[in-house]
Amino acid sequence: MLNAIVLINTSPNTVRQTAERLAELEGISEVYSVCGRYDLVAIARVADFEHLANLVTERINMLEGIIETETLNALQVHSKHDLETMFSVGL
Repeated sequence: MLNAIVLINTSPNTVRQTAERLAELEGISEVYSVCGRYDLVAIARVADFEHLANLVTERINMLEGIIETETLNALQVHSKHDLETMFSVGL
C-alpha cells in the first residue's frame, strides 16, 4: 500500500465542488479543505506507484477546477492512532 498527500489549488469558487468530485475517486480516502497556500489536501491510498501516477496525472489533474497539484509520497507513518490499533487486543 502506497500513501500520498496531494496538495491542490482550485479555480476561484470551486473548492467545494472540486472536493466532492475528488472524494468520489477510487484511491482517495479523504479530502480536506484547508487554509494557506493550498485549497485542498487529498489523501491517496493506492496499491503502488503506477496506480498513484495514474490517479494524479490521468484523474485528478483532469478534473474541472483543478489548477495545480503537488504530490508528496509518504515514506513512513508516525501516528499514535496507528500504534494504538496495532497493539490493541480487541478492547
